[in-house]
Amino acid sequence: MIQQEPICALATATGVGALGVIRVSGKGTFEIVNRLFRGKNLTQVESHTVHFGTIRDGATIIDEVLVSVFKSPKSFTKEDTVEISCHGSDYIIRQILKLLVKNGARLARPGEFTQRAFLNGQFDLVQAEAVADLIAADSAASHRTALNQLRGGFSKKLGALREELIHFASLVELELDFGEEDVEFADRDDLRKLIQSLQSTITPLIDSFDFGNALKEGVPVAIIGAPNVGKSTLLNALLNEEKAIVTAIAGTTRDVIEDVLYIEGIKFRIIDTAGIRDTDDLVESMGIERSKRAMNQADIVLLLFDGDETYAEVENLAQGLEEGKKVLWVKNKADLTSPNPLLTGEGGLKPSPERRGLGEVAISAKTGTGIEELKKELAAMVMTAKTSDDTVVTNLRHYEHLLKTQEALTDALNGLDMGITGDFLAQDIRLALHHLGEITGQIVNDDLLANIFSKFCIGK
Repeated sequence: MIQQEPICALATATGVGALGVIRVSGKGTFEIVNRLFRGKNLTQVESHTVHFGTIRDGATIIDEVLVSVFKSPKSFTKEDTVEISCHGSDYIIRQILKLLVKNGARLARPGEFTQRAFLNGQFDLVQAEAVADLIAADSAASHRTALNQLRGGFSKKLGALREELIHFASLVELELDFGEEDVEFADRDDLRKLIQSLQSTITPLIDSFDFGNALKEGVPVAIIGAPNVGKSTLLNALLNEEKAIVTAIAGTTRDVIEDVLYIEGIKFRIIDTAGIRDTDDLVESMGIERSKRAMNQADIVLLLFDGDETYAEVENLAQGLEEGKKVLWVKNKADLTSPNPLLTGEGGLKPSPERRGLGEVAISAKTGTGIEELKKELAAMVMTAKTSDDTVVTNLRHYEHLLKTQEALTDALNGLDMGITGDFLAQDIRLALHHLGEITGQIVNDDLLANIFSKFCIGK
């Protein structure tokens, strides 16, 4: 293991709290902390033990603390590590950090503890990035995804792909050493089958990025419709609180209102918008423009109407939506309207030819009828992008390299069909291996590491 210079940082959140935990890691950690700690001699205790004592500046007691000892290589960083649990006073924490620096440690950079864990082989780069995702997880779904990556689910899949490709790459490279003898060690049919198999595995991972990014950031859902169809009432019903002002006056909502809703562990960002209509009111016009932007930027659009007339209006709006946009048609005020051509006998909506295959549901935002069904429909629309084994791509860096891997494999496949020579084929395979290796950190550079870990909090 690489025992680097000792570093220290507050590992818990800043601000006054009951407790603060200060982490120290690196060569000479036990000796540095021993100079401040009055209790057991930390160089002589067993790993994974906790000791009570005081931190002192000379004869002055700073705080009573618990010190946890983790000896290399059995620590998060695989270096000698100490965690000092003190009271959460800003003053106490500053004094302890000051003493640690005075005695030979330096303040850690953002993510430096996790970076050392990666460099020392504790886990790969995907798992290291999952640490940050796990800390930031704010829903059951994002937590589950980050935990799966931290435990190596995604890494194992990529590792298996890379190992298969390395085997054939080595055979193709071997052919180049015997170029003048015109030998073929890598069976081209087997290589073609392998590349097709790899592509069939990579494609669902690429396709899962939108779903994974939604899990991580929250799925934006825009409620769109004409004035007075009940958009703000629907927002309030979904959130179960009076978030938006509701009146009988058309054009009450003049700006975008957004709040968060969790459905089946998935985070949704529900966006109430101004009713879209022709108006000379300057402020309302600005709100309508924001509504149109929200409609285009949302992952899911709820097209809300309450009768034939507002249905026709919202159908016109739907014409401007981009191809592939997820749309859910919602018939509101079902408690007030009698059966009409838009409703089937079972209470659902008749799918018109233009809307066939899109989600449809009838509700009453005022009474709550159909709201639970609407929530289930929203969750189902997101879960359609889920992969079969819970391996989901949530990181844009991973997504970009998977796209480049897929492109290199496609070039190799086209090259096989064209009968290109082994040197060109080897170049495409090397490129695919390179991009897979960049995801997991088997191929890495200092600039990439600095960029990744600079996004971590200090102390992690």
